[in-house]
This record gives sequence, structure tokens and C-alpha cells, in this order.
Amino acid sequence: MNEELQITPFLFLSEKEAEEKKDRLPSDENLGALSDLFKMFGDRTRLSILYFLSQGELCVGDLAALMDMTPSAISHQLRLLKNAELVRFRRDGKTLFYSLADNHVDTITKMGLEHVQE
Repeated sequence: MNEELQITPFLFLSEKEAEEKKDRLPSDENLGALSDLFKMFGDRTRLSILYFLSQGELCVGDLAALMDMTPSAISHQLRLLKNAELVRFRRDGKTLFYSLADNHVDTITKMGLEHVQE
């Protein structure tokens, strides 16, 4: 009674179909990068910043006032978003004005919001 029980998965796919699906799976590197990207969207503060920036560029002071937070806390989150290439900035004198890096960021945010509102 020491026989090992081998379970064969019940597949509706043929081996060829299964291999084709596996071949279309993004690389581990790309899946890891996508996972890291979605982590940036997993924080309410960062989502709020992205929402405000979707309406136009703002400086740290503006965001801090809108969100009732310290400029230091906002700067920290903006640094994370900048490193993730989700926001960019331009300098005007001593002031940095932040905006979304591209339309993809706005699209991801809006699509996510539509999904949770359904």
C-alpha cells in the first residue's frame, strides 16, 4: 500500500493549445514590472495624487493643501510615483510642477475606477 498516487490534471485544452497559451505568457521580467506598477496604484494617497494630477499640473504645496497632508509626505509619494515613471515634473524657478507622465496613467486610473463602480 505504499503506492504513490499520481493525479493527472483533467484538461479540456490539447497539449498544443496549452503550450500556445504558455508561450503567450509575458516574461517573468515583464510580469514582475507589471506587478510593481500595480503596487503604485495600491495606495490611497498615491491614487488621490494621480486623480488630482489628471485634472492638471500641481505643485507639492497645492497637493498638500488639497489632501490635508504635509508637503514632506506628498513629496515622498511623488518621489515614488516619479521613480515608477507615473508622474513627471517641470521646474518654474524654485517650484516644481507635477503632472501625469502620459495618458496611460490616466487611462489605468479611470478604468480601475469604472471597474469598482460597476
